[in-house]
Amino acid sequence: MAVNKNLITGSTKMLILKLLEEKDMYGYMMIEELAKRSDDTFSLKAGTLYPLLHGLEEQGMINSYDEMADNSRVRKYYSLTKRGKKLLQEQKDEWHTYSSAVDRVLKGGVDFGTI
Repeated sequence: MAVNKNLITGSTKMLILKLLEEKDMYGYMMIEELAKRSDDTFSLKAGTLYPLLHGLEEQGMINSYDEMADNSRVRKYYSLTKRGKKLLQEQKDEWHTYSSAVDRVLKGGVDFGTI
């Protein structure tokens, strides 16, 4: 089942930050990892990812650095900053609140976690 792109757009920043929390990555690596972990639900294009990465870098949420790849070309890696870790935690908390509320509505107002 295809997922509405509006749902995906709202969570993309959080998912990128989560990947970078685990390890430094370059763009294509992030695209591949998101697709793999989500069974291709999140299949980002470079034209979507790189503007997001540049914006996060401008906001001080991530840093970038160049590193030589095996084939003698330079790759730009991204790493999470302290500000980025804080933003990730805030977004995870918001997501939990939001998704819990949606689940409660879909289940008719019952919160099975407290029964």
